[in-house]
Amino acid sequence: MHWCRFLDGDEAAYGVVDGDSLRRMTGSPFAGGTAGGEVRPLSEVKLLIPCVPPTFYAAGANYRAHLAWAAQALGGSGQPPPRADIGYRANNGLIAQDEAIVIPRDAGGPVQVEGELVAVIGRTVKGLTRENALDCVLGYTIGNDVSERTWQRGDRTLWRAKNADTFAPMGPWITPGLDPERLEVITRVNGEEASRYRTGDAIYSFVDFLVETTKYVTLYTGDVMWLGCDGATPDITPGDVVEIEIPGIGTLRNPVAGE
Repeated sequence: MHWCRFLDGDEAAYGVVDGDSLRRMTGSPFAGGTAGGEVRPLSEVKLLIPCVPPTFYAAGANYRAHLAWAAQALGGSGQPPPRADIGYRANNGLIAQDEAIVIPRDAGGPVQVEGELVAVIGRTVKGLTRENALDCVLGYTIGNDVSERTWQRGDRTLWRAKNADTFAPMGPWITPGLDPERLEVITRVNGEEASRYRTGDAIYSFVDFLVETTKYVTLYTGDVMWLGCDGATPDITPGDVVEIEIPGIGTLRNPVAGE
C-alpha cells in the first residue's frame, strides 16, 4: 500500500495506491484518513508531489564513495562532516512524477542527478532519542537531487545549483513500514543503469539525523528529509528520461527538457 496525492478534478486529494488502482482517501494520511472513494485506474490519474513540506531538509554529503567522487570532480575535501549535519532545499524545485526537469538555458553544466531516499515526517516532534526517533516517520518516498555542477562550485548557498525550478523531483508516493537502512537506490538514464547503492552504507544513519536535528529544531508534520546519495552521479541532457527506483517503494520517472 502507498499513499499519494493526485489531481481530482480541480483539487488536490490524497489516495491509496494498491497495484494498478487508486482509491481516494477521506482526509489525509497525516490525520488518520481512510480510503473510501471509488476505485480508479492509476494510469488515468495525474499524480502530484506526495506532500507539500513545511520545511525541506537535505542530508547532503553522507556517503564515502560520493565524497571521494566529489573531491575529484568538484574539488571538495573528501572528508565527511563531523556529525549528522543537515541542510535545506527550496520547495520551488519540487516537481511530481512525469513532470519535466528543465535545464536553464544559461546552465554551463554538467547537470547531474542524485537518486535519494526521502523520509516524510508524520507528526510534530522535538528532542527525539535513538529509541523513539523512527516513531515520527509517516513513510518514505524517492527524490532526485538535480545539480548544476558549474554553479555548485561558485554558489555560496547552492541557491541555483540545487534549487532551480524543477530541480527536485519527488514521488511517486509515500510508502510506510520500510527499514531505511535496508533499501537499494537505482538510477537509470534512458533505461540504462547509471548508479546503484545501498542505504545501509551511509556514514550517518537516518536515526542519527533525526536525533541531531531535533536537539535544536522542531520537525513538523509533512516535513521531508532527503538522505543523500552514493558514488558518481550521471549527466543528463534535454531529451533524456531519468528513473530513480527504490524496490519496495517504486520508480520516480521524469523527462528532461531544455528551457
